[in-house]
Amino acid sequence: MANFRIITAEHITVITKGKATSIDIAYLAGVSQSTVSRALRNSPLVKPETVARIQQIAKELNYKVDKHASSLRTQQSSTLALLLFEDPTSDDSLINPFFLSMLGSITRACAIKGYDLLVSFQQLSDDWHADYEDSHKADGIILLGYGDDLNYRPKLQQLDAQGTRYVRWGANSGTLCVNSDNRQGGRLATDHLIKLGHRRIAFIGDASNHYPELFARYQGHAASLLSAGIPLEPGLQIDAITTEESGYQAACFLLDSQSAGQVSAIFAASDLIAIGTMQALTERGLIPGKDVAIVGFDDLPLARFTSPALTTVRQNTKLAGEMLVDKLISRIHDEKVQTTTIATELIVRSSCGAQPGKA
Repeated sequence: MANFRIITAEHITVITKGKATSIDIAYLAGVSQSTVSRALRNSPLVKPETVARIQQIAKELNYKVDKHASSLRTQQSSTLALLLFEDPTSDDSLINPFFLSMLGSITRACAIKGYDLLVSFQQLSDDWHADYEDSHKADGIILLGYGDDLNYRPKLQQLDAQGTRYVRWGANSGTLCVNSDNRQGGRLATDHLIKLGHRRIAFIGDASNHYPELFARYQGHAASLLSAGIPLEPGLQIDAITTEESGYQAACFLLDSQSAGQVSAIFAASDLIAIGTMQALTERGLIPGKDVAIVGFDDLPLARFTSPALTTVRQNTKLAGEMLVDKLISRIHDEKVQTTTIATELIVRSSCGAQPGKA
């Protein structure tokens, strides 16, 4: 006949069979099993009063952590996790096409280093950081994309608090990063347009701390103008996130405003923004590359096949992917690592054929 015992905690009575489990504790504490797991490890993600309550229940139930299972969770898996932020896109992929080439580089770099790669989406509405801590499916994570940086930072702070080993692509906000020299890239683009004789150059892209990479490109653009003695005109900077639709709407706003009067060139903060800008110009009877010069940023594969072919600032995605993997593995091995910034390169194509004053 099976042995049953009655367990009472916080005025809740539960009949269990055999020894207590984390499921029993979760039921008695009114929390999820994953919260129990974190509380028993004193995770900073769980409120101190919740930790105390769970640990007291575990003590009353004479619950013991399975040390064998714990060691299996903490040993290295020879797997890295790549978490992609879901971006608004014109198709169902929800992946910014810029990251696709970097994904290939990361995959190859992992293979060379003897690591498997686990690819997943990160959603700011989900508790993905805690899920990672609980599952231990990978030894460390690479973060690609983040949306609004100010909204994203609390997630990074939680990763730091729980000691997660991770590396991030993009803006350097006090975390381990690999990024491009966006400010330098902004200067390259605008210097080129100035050398062609353009004086009224619009910038389409967010210029705030919400999107620091785009902001750095604007800062490089502004520095180039000021170095050439060209005053900044606030009306020639229009906010846009890096999608075709956002670029299109921002360009329509610019072209419909009085500020657009004699704009002869546009520096778009990404190739996707530039593609949307070209559509807006075409709808208004202007010929991109002839009436208005266009420069983008990223050098997506598509940039060679736009009409006209897009002049753009290239980011070295091959090197970036390799460095992300190398730095994460070094961090997993507790080696000293630092943020690295990669130089950009201007790729000149026919979208800069416009002559000043034509628009």
